[in-house]
This record gives sequence, C-alpha cells and structure tokens, in this order.
Amino acid sequence: MTTPTPLPSANQPLTPANAEPSRGSALARWLPIVSWLPAYERGWLKDDVVAGLGLTALLVPQGMAYAQLAGLPPITGLYTSIMCLVAYAVFGPSRVLVLGPDSSLGPMIAASILPLVASGGDPGKAVLLASVQSVLVGVFMVGAGVAKLGFVADLLSKPTMVGYMNGLALTILVGQVRKLAGFSIEADGLLAEIAATWDKIVAGKTNLWALGIGLGALVLIKVLQKVLPKLPAVLVAVIAGILASTWLDLPAKGVKVVGELPQGFPPLTLPIVSVGEIGLLVAGALGITLVALADTISTATAYARRTGQPVDGNQEMVGIGAANVLAGFFQGFAVSTSGSRTAVAFKAGARSQITGLVGAVAILVLLVVAPNLLAALPIPVLGAIVVVAAFSLAEIPATRRLWSQRRMEFWLSIAATLAVAVLGVLPGIGVAVALSILNVFRRSWWPYQAVLGREKGTNPGYFDLAENPRAGSMPGLTIFRFDAPIFFANARTFADQVLRLADADPRPNWILVAAEPISDIDTTAADMLEELAGDLQTRGVQLAFAELKEPVRAKIDGYGMHHVLEQFHYFTTLNKAGKAYQEQYGTLWPGEEPPGPAAAPAPTPAAASAPTPAPASASAANDKPER
Repeated sequence: MTTPTPLPSANQPLTPANAEPSRGSALARWLPIVSWLPAYERGWLKDDVVAGLGLTALLVPQGMAYAQLAGLPPITGLYTSIMCLVAYAVFGPSRVLVLGPDSSLGPMIAASILPLVASGGDPGKAVLLASVQSVLVGVFMVGAGVAKLGFVADLLSKPTMVGYMNGLALTILVGQVRKLAGFSIEADGLLAEIAATWDKIVAGKTNLWALGIGLGALVLIKVLQKVLPKLPAVLVAVIAGILASTWLDLPAKGVKVVGELPQGFPPLTLPIVSVGEIGLLVAGALGITLVALADTISTATAYARRTGQPVDGNQEMVGIGAANVLAGFFQGFAVSTSGSRTAVAFKAGARSQITGLVGAVAILVLLVVAPNLLAALPIPVLGAIVVVAAFSLAEIPATRRLWSQRRMEFWLSIAATLAVAVLGVLPGIGVAVALSILNVFRRSWWPYQAVLGREKGTNPGYFDLAENPRAGSMPGLTIFRFDAPIFFANARTFADQVLRLADADPRPNWILVAAEPISDIDTTAADMLEELAGDLQTRGVQLAFAELKEPVRAKIDGYGMHHVLEQFHYFTTLNKAGKAYQEQYGTLWPGEEPPGPAAAPAPTPAAASAPTPAPASASAANDKPER
C-alpha cells in the first residue's frame, strides 16, 4: 500500500518532489508545464479559479491603464495580458508569479516608440513599433536565459535602482496630470512637460469634470486600499467611473472615454519595421530587459522564500522572454513580472499557473462576449490607476534609509533620479547602470585601509587603531590591512600608502600586510610589488605578509616573478608574524610583561641524594654534541 502524496496547502506550489515527469529531463527543463500539469489534482481547481477571477478584476483596468501609459490604445493592454499569461504558464518556472503590463516599463516603451510615430500620432504605427520591441525583449530574454546570464540583473545596485524608480515615479506622475485635467500637451522631456502642463493650467484649459472624476477615482482607490484592503479597489473605481460617465453623460462634457473595443480574439500579426527604426527599439529593448529581469528576480526570490520553491533565474528569463515574443505577435507590448498582481493571486490562494490561465480566459471572454462593457470608462479613471501605481513605485522610505545608513549611496540614488528626470527614461537607465558599475569600481579603487594593533591585556584580537583607542602597536612593527584585491586600478594606491607608512617618524622596521582580504594580485600589481620592494629596501624597511592566500602567491609565481616572492617574509597568521618580529627585535606588545627567568625544577629525592659526578676534564664540561 502506498502513501498518497499530500495535497499542497494554499499558496504552496507544485515542486519537483511531487511533480512528474522529473524536472531533470530536457523537455521539463524548458517546458515546466510538463512537470506540474500531470500532477495537478482536481481539488485544487476551485482555488485557482477563484484566484484567477479575482485577478481579472485587476488585470483588465491595469492592462488598459498601462497601455495608455505606454502611449498605446487601451485594447493592446488586454491583448498583452492574455498572451503573456498563456506563455508564462507554459514556459515559466514559478507557480505563483503573474506577468503583465507594468507601470515601470510603460515610460520606457513610450520613450522608444513615440519619437518614431509621425506628428499627430498614428495608433497603428505605435502598436506595430511596440510589438516589434516586445519581440526584441523576448529574444534578448530567451538568449540571456539560454546563456545563463541571470547575473546581469546585478548591474543595477539597490541605491541606483531606488533612484531610478523615484525618477520613474516622478515622470509618471507628471505625465498623468494632463489626463486627470482633461487636456493634451506637446512636450519632450520631463522639464518641458512640467512647463507645458503649467502653461495649460494657467491658461484655464483644465476640464473640471475630468479633474473631478479623476481625483474622485484616485481618492476612492486610496481610501479603499487603506480601509478595506480585501476589496478590489481598482475594480470598484472602474465601476464607479462607468456609472458616473453614463449617468452624467461625461463624453458630452468633454471627458474622454475608452470607447468601443474591437471584438474577438487578439489578431495574429507579423510585426515588421524599417531598418532605420530598429536602433531606438533595440536600445529601449535592452533597457526594458534589464529592468524586467531585475524586477522579476527580486519578486521571484521574495515569493520563493514563502513557498519554499527554488528560484531558477535562467528559466525565469526564458519564461518572460516567451511571454514577450508571444505578446509581440498579437499586437502586444513588453511585459514583466507584476508584484501587485502576484500579491493578489498569492493572497487569493493560487496554487499554480492555472490561475493565470483562468485570468487570460476571462479577459478573452470579455472581448468576445461583451467588448463594449468598458466603453464608457473615463480616461481620467485610467490616469488615476496609473497615479496609484506611480506612488507604489516611489522608494521614499528606502531613500531615507540610505541617508541614515550611507550618504554616498544616498547621493548615488539622487543622481539616478536626476538622470531620469533630466535626461529621460532610457538614458536614465543607462546612467543608473553606469553609476552602479562606477560605484563598484570606486570601492575597489579606494578600498578601506587600516593600521592594526592589539589591545592591552589578554584580548588576542587585532583592531583598527583609528576605531579602537585602547589598541596599541609593537615598536617598529606596522600592521597594514588593505580590504580589496590588488589590481591595476588600485596598485598605486596600495604602494603609496605603504610608502607613507614607511616614511613615518619613527621609521618602522617591518610593515606587515594583513593580507586575508587580498583575493587577487594581477600583473600590474606584481610589477608594483617589485618596485615597492626596492623603495622599501632603500629605506631599510622590510615588507611582510600574513594570511596571504596560497592561490594568490601561486599567481605571482605563475607570472614568472619568483624573485619578487623571495624579497618578502610570509606567515600563515598574524600571531606567528608577531612572534617572529619579537624574536628578531626583542620587543613586546603594549602592556605585555616580559617573560621571567625559567624556574629550575625541584630535584626529586633520588636526585637529591645521588652524588654529582665530576667532569672528566674542564674542557669536557663545555663540549656540545655534534650534529
């Protein structure tokens, strides 16, 4: 009799332990659905259906709103939502992540496609360009996943990502003011948008009906999220907006509405653009790929901790890439993991990607059966939904923490924010990446350096003299710690600091490098050590290393620089180095007592009574055995 496989609890995904066939097979590796679908049990369907229908209440309005944010018709947001959910269910490794249009990608898409659209706006052209870019993002994602390049997500450090998101939130908020106010502007760049928006407001171009319905929806969403968090606030705002539009006849008052949506399935298209248009789309696609990857890895990691499911970053890229490719062939645009929609599905008890498939089917039924259900939805309500999303993007608490934790990283985040605000969204992501890389380079270029000593008394540890005033040094011995690998960029920094220590008054006998943090020495650094040895020799100072890793010594030896190694002392620990110095110079650590004369052992009774033999001769008493 076999023991039945236990039913996973709500929010616990199917794992390799209860899924067949094995994820180790080649097919299951690239098509995760092959693993979890055969193990799916009918009893789980109720939870997935309920979670999927609840998810749809968020998918529809957010999809339409984020399509508008990207400069595209609202219907493209629904097409995108359907196709990306289906593709990720087949190729995505996570059982709980939900993909879809994302507020952080909308401005990047708009920045890529709108400059290529003729003046006056051609919605069809914009859709075509966005579809091509979605396919490009998918190709980049799949290629990175196959090549196992998930580490590229690390190109965006936390401080620069915080700054980028703050700049993005500011850009979105400024861009939505005109939708809430019911007018349009022609401007390029955030500062120009602010000026043009202000001019329109001062000129009295605000539609008070549009402003009222937009602000009303914004307040309604925020209040419901705070007071009744389990209620779908966005859906309530959408229904209220449609009722107000119908009852007050808002279109007659100049308030723009969604209008009739095309009926039927998303149309299969082959997106093709000219060679001259591909450059900007590729640049935008690379930025979108990086942001989507970083967002997905962080979201997947957060939910993996809750479910116990491991994160497969490379397969996540394949899953998101497939979702973008499929969306691009059905008039969709680039997508990423959605934290808000994943949270809704997770809290509703979703157990598998059936939840996403239910959401896709529900949207499809809406388009086939009742496409005009949302026709009266005011555009300012969609603007309010985007504004709420922008508030969630802003990382104000994280910025405050950076100020209190590390000022340099705070200023990095501010620089990233200003780059997005002044240069634009796409250049901003490039600046954010550059700042992250420069920050890493800066830390290696000017690493932390310390002179170490020992505390008086029995504490055997070594401490930074600048941080611990109770620590002291042995006369003539300087212990120097350099907290980084030594390479071409910081080799001169290392040499200059050692020479400054060597020129101190009084001049040290030894400079002992606490080399445990030094994980590498390149050829430039090896040449520097050779020069440094000569400079120290003229000063009468000896350089020694303690705790230098054997692979690092082997690298210098491999450079053919044996003579460099021979010019230094090497010790396995700092304690052994200190004892060797004491033996050579007869010094003591501060507070250390000199050892007293060794006490003669007490004679045993037998020895005390035995006579002492006389030496055979005077010279024999001084002889020592030969070796």
